[in-house]
Amino acid sequence: MTEVGENGAARNVALDVRDLAVHIGGLVALGGISFQVPFGAIVSLIGPNGAGKTTAFNVITGFMKATDGQVFFRGRDLARLSPERIAALGMVRTFQRTSLFTACTVFENVLTALHLRGRTGLLGALLRLPAMQREEAALHAEAREILDFVGLAGRADEIAGNLAYGEQRLLGLAIALAAKPTLLLLDEPAAGLNPSETESFKQLIRRVRERGATVLLVEHDMQMVMSISDQVLVLNQGRMIAAGSPAEVQRDPEVIRAYLGSGKRAAA
Repeated sequence: MTEVGENGAARNVALDVRDLAVHIGGLVALGGISFQVPFGAIVSLIGPNGAGKTTAFNVITGFMKATDGQVFFRGRDLARLSPERIAALGMVRTFQRTSLFTACTVFENVLTALHLRGRTGLLGALLRLPAMQREEAALHAEAREILDFVGLAGRADEIAGNLAYGEQRLLGLAIALAAKPTLLLLDEPAAGLNPSETESFKQLIRRVRERGATVLLVEHDMQMVMSISDQVLVLNQGRMIAAGSPAEVQRDPEVIRAYLGSGKRAAA
């Protein structure tokens, strides 16, 4: 039996979205969707262009305000929290377009992200106090470990702007991992990647989950989605039309009509 905590949230649920609605003028971007993401799961949110996937991501992570509904992360209501505060709680997202410090090295990009968690403060940094020096050494070691994890250890001294597109996507993931996410939201991580890079990224997402993070992703690559997901959520025109295992979703007649179509065979 599932335990229920405050606000009626199940304790084994990382993310609980309830009746989420977004109206923009006369347009219904989201029409009251509800879903849950259990701890330790890889869940994919799919649907045709304009279905409301990125809108849902933006509301969940605080970049857009909902017209109605609630979002709970680890049982906490996220209403009125800024994106920075939500990220500090452990919900971290990537974007379709990777934002990097292109003039800095790969190592410096990750180290900068890690410094957001630093605790010694300005005075400690200016005076080079022992505590600051210990923290700096620990952050350098962690940056190297993260780069090794995503496969960029050999590119640490390379200028980020000189990386190939696939490597820039990996660096974007490394920056997100620097925040130590409990829940990692990936917005089209395979966009622009070739099949080999997509397969490598898929394996990396599995390893992220093995490290203890729950993963929610928006993705159009159906082979990736169906092979990696524990659960698939399908949006169409701002409403949830299906939710279930990859096999269940691929058999759903409404999903086939709205989205998979002739691509159903290739997604299997």
